[in-house]
Amino acid sequence: MVDVYSKLEGFPNADEQPAYYKTLANIGELTFQPKTELLVAVNTGNKIVGAVVYFSDMKYYGSGGSATDEKNAAGFRLLAVDSNTRGRGIGRLLTVACIKKAKEDGLNQIIIHSTKAMQVAWKMYDKMGFKRSDDLDFYQGNLAVFGFRMDL
Repeated sequence: MVDVYSKLEGFPNADEQPAYYKTLANIGELTFQPKTELLVAVNTGNKIVGAVVYFSDMKYYGSGGSATDEKNAAGFRLLAVDSNTRGRGIGRLLTVACIKKAKEDGLNQIIIHSTKAMQVAWKMYDKMGFKRSDDLDFYQGNLAVFGFRMDL
């Protein structure tokens, strides 16, 4: 995940966002908390080509802003797809898997965040029915982080 995020044009580097990159480098540790799952996409050679962290309780979401106060909502963070496999629908499949889990968990909405550097993801989220939610926006240092939600 570090490799994917560090190559995003306009996204802060590890020196600018050390805590964020530490989370990316140790992504599996997020699953030590309740109601948190790491979903992965693997290719035919069993190489991980994409991943996302799903939260069935926003209390564990761990972002800034008001998202952790949202009730009856799921969320996902840190969606990443290997640069060699982009354009094959892996990000969409991982997003659909999170939406399906949220529905199975009986939740009413799913919440996500993104930055201006993640325009490919923004377009995908828009096509899938996510709507911008200014009430979920926050700043992480100098980085503007934008909230989205989808009613289920």
